Amino acid sequence: MLLSLDSSAVTASVALTDGDTVIESEFVKSGLTHSETLMPMITRVMSGRSYDKLDAVAVTAGPGSFTGVRIGVSTVKGIAFNNNIPCFSISTLEAIAYNFADTDTVVCAVMDARRMQFYNALFKVENSQVIRLCDDRAISLDDLREELKEYEKVVVAGDGAFVCYQNLGLDNCFIADDDRMYQNALGVAKATSDKMPMSAKALMPVYLRQSQAERELKLKKIIR
Repeated sequence: MLLSLDSSAVTASVALTDGDTVIESEFVKSGLTHSETLMPMITRVMSGRSYDKLDAVAVTAGPGSFTGVRIGVSTVKGIAFNNNIPCFSISTLEAIAYNFADTDTVVCAVMDARRMQFYNALFKVENSQVIRLCDDRAISLDDLREELKEYEKVVVAGDGAFVCYQNLGLDNCFIADDDRMYQNALGVAKATSDKMPMSAKALMPVYLRQSQAERELKLKKIIR
C-alpha cells in the first residue's frame, strides 16, 4: 500500500492506493491552511489502518508554496521515521502532468512564482506514458511563450494556469478543465511508478529559488 499526499499550493490531497486500486482519497481547496487540514485528512484516509502496513509514502516535495511544501515533507518524514517506511519525492509539476495520463497531449505545468514568472516543466503524454521534456525551472512568461510556440497543442494546468494562459496569447494553448487543473495525491501515486524510493532522512524539500524572506535577508547583507 502507498500513502500519497500533496500540500504544495492552495489545494491539499491525500490518497491510499494499492497498485492501480484507489482505496481512499480526499481533495480539498481551502487555501493555505494545511497545518490544520492535512493530518485529519490522513487520519480519515487511513481509516484506522496501521501505518506500519504501508509499503511506502510519497509527497510532492516542490516546487510550490514554501510553507506548504515544508508541511507536506515534514509530515511524511514523521510518518516514515516512526514506522521505518521508504519515501518517494515527487515533483509537484510532474504530479500535475499525471492528471492527463489518459490523453495524448503536451502539458505545460505552471505554478505562480509572482511577477510574471512561473515554476514550470513541460511534459509529453503519449500512450499513457508521461515523458518529461525539461527540468523543473523558474521561467519568465516571455521565455515560456517562445518555447510553447513550437508545439501544435498545449494544455496549461496548475495553480498558475489562469494567469499564464491569459497572458500567453497563443492560439495553440488551452486551459485545463477544472477536474484536471490542480495536482493531487492520485497523480503523486502514479508518478512513483518510475522512481526509486529513499529514506526519510534523505527526503528534503525542493526549492527552485529562495523564499522572499531569504532574498530580503541576503539583500540586507549586501547593503551592509
